[in-house]
Amino acid sequence: MKRSIPALIAAVLVATTLTTTTASAAPTSRPVAKCEFTPTPENPAAKPVRVPSPVARAKGTVDVYFVTNYGPFVVRMDRSNAPCGVHNFVHLVKSRFYDATQCFRLTNSARLGVLQCGDIYRQEEGGPGYKFPDEVTGQETYERGTVAYGNQGPGTNGSEFFVVHSFAHIAPNYTVLGHVIAGMSTFDRMVAAGIADPDQDGPPAKPIRIYKVWTR
Repeated sequence: MKRSIPALIAAVLVATTLTTTTASAAPTSRPVAKCEFTPTPENPAAKPVRVPSPVARAKGTVDVYFVTNYGPFVVRMDRSNAPCGVHNFVHLVKSRFYDATQCFRLTNSARLGVLQCGDIYRQEEGGPGYKFPDEVTGQETYERGTVAYGNQGPGTNGSEFFVVHSFAHIAPNYTVLGHVIAGMSTFDRMVAAGIADPDQDGPPAKPIRIYKVWTR
């Protein structure tokens, strides 16, 4: 797919014109949540980034815009569902942590159909240098378009996240950040390009690159 980054950005903005709601007047006080971010010196930050503030907004949504080499997509994240998770993601976006990165895992099996991103070096390697607890109820489901944190066990959230392009029949152990509101066809193109693994769980056949991420 050969399109300039400015053209892709324009496509993102056009795609979300009808889905983005007008912000209401700000309330006089906003509910907040306390977050616990624990440094991981054994796994230092793969890119320069500070530990986020321990106080997060606990209400409202934020739209996160992605431009990839397969096209753009937009995720609407819900602060009330995962205040610390969304707070962390926005912090990483503003720190340009996700800019100029690759997504190293693509799956398309009968159990799992996701794109995994946020690992800077390779699959499950290269985080932000800290971790934080899960925000789950045990009732989570992961339908097409769901965006959630990946982890390597309870309380190991960092920068890794996944987007469900078909379905994910997995335990409710992964913090849901929000859902794709525009650009699911981008993931269809990624899947159509193939996976370099006969089990349909491994590196994309052709690199998937995130050029730019920002919030609005």
